[in-house]
Amino acid sequence: MEQEIMNIILNAGDAKAKCLVALRTARKGDFEKAEEQLKAASESMILAHKVQTDLIQAEVRGEKQELSLLMIHAQDHLMTAMTIKDMVLEMIEYAKDLNKLKKELK
Repeated sequence: MEQEIMNIILNAGDAKAKCLVALRTARKGDFEKAEEQLKAASESMILAHKVQTDLIQAEVRGEKQELSLLMIHAQDHLMTAMTIKDMVLEMIEYAKDLNKLKKELK
């Protein structure tokens, strides 16, 4: 069980980090590379979410697990990563708009 929980934490943390790199890349105007980072972030997020889904399905089948602080921590990481990804997607759109305006003003 601890291994599955650590997989959630590791993949969610990786997704969050890649989202933030994508945002920094987009701020520099490299939107293609930012999209690549977002795709990589999504892949990490899918891995974390799959583990979470497997654990939920096991519980639905009656395989009860003791609630642990580590599991709560993993859920916190996953939900934070999902929120950051949503916010980064919006912020990249703003960066694209700003980049377009800068080009128009030149």
